[in-house]
Amino acid sequence: MWTDTHCHLDAAEFDVDRDAVVLRARAAGVTQMVLPAVDAANFDAVRSLAHRHGLAYALGIHPLFVDRAPDADLDRLQQALQQHRDDPRLVAVGEIGLDHFVPGLDRERQARFYTAQLKLARDAGLPVLLHVRRSADSLLRGLRRIAVLGGIAHAFNGSAVQARQFVERGFRLGFGGTLTFDRALQIRALATALPETALVLETDAPDIPPQWLYRTAAERLAGANSRNEPGELPRIAAVLADLRGWTRAQAAAVTSANARAALPRLALLAAST
Repeated sequence: MWTDTHCHLDAAEFDVDRDAVVLRARAAGVTQMVLPAVDAANFDAVRSLAHRHGLAYALGIHPLFVDRAPDADLDRLQQALQQHRDDPRLVAVGEIGLDHFVPGLDRERQARFYTAQLKLARDAGLPVLLHVRRSADSLLRGLRRIAVLGGIAHAFNGSAVQARQFVERGFRLGFGGTLTFDRALQIRALATALPETALVLETDAPDIPPQWLYRTAAERLAGANSRNEPGELPRIAAVLADLRGWTRAQAAAVTSANARAALPRLALLAAST
């Protein structure tokens, strides 16, 4: 019924109850999740989890990890994409992109890894899952130089003009927990005004908790839990449905269809179950 297009199920936060997390998500109607890698060290982990639980995965090197990734990891990614090219659960190259928010990162190295991974995605015939944080224009410049088969701009928080440019290049935009905050005016406006074909849902679990799970830094320091889970997706989707004037069933149908359009192998997985 629901598709979580971005969930880090391999994260250490889920080590104590990962199977239960999947069961809760399924009970909530989340029938598919996409598990993106963040560095070469977890390529096998996301693939194994996808096969164990009947999910999907992506392989890539996250921009926050490139400073510690040796150049040889790009070769490891190329080899992994080649080795698993016929795996129907490998649906994208990701999570890749640029992060211009976190201070102190090597932007030149980020750009080099981003460009290299776009080329690998192009050569593999796969869409991409893009990390977009204060970097939309730079990401778009890369996409103009290296054409890929679309994909998803994860946790999109750019302008309406930037959103339109991604959509024009065959991308869908990911909306998740941030949408649930009343003060997220720009994101809510985008989610309301964009063509319905542009929208997909995600949790980014265990990160980006929705409003009802959010804890202040002081609360977290005191031990309060703010872990997000894929099972929260339907409640996040209810906010989108209210903004768009949709029924819950309509929101599920539209966003899941958009996910399959962005990541075509999801449609093949759905047809085989």
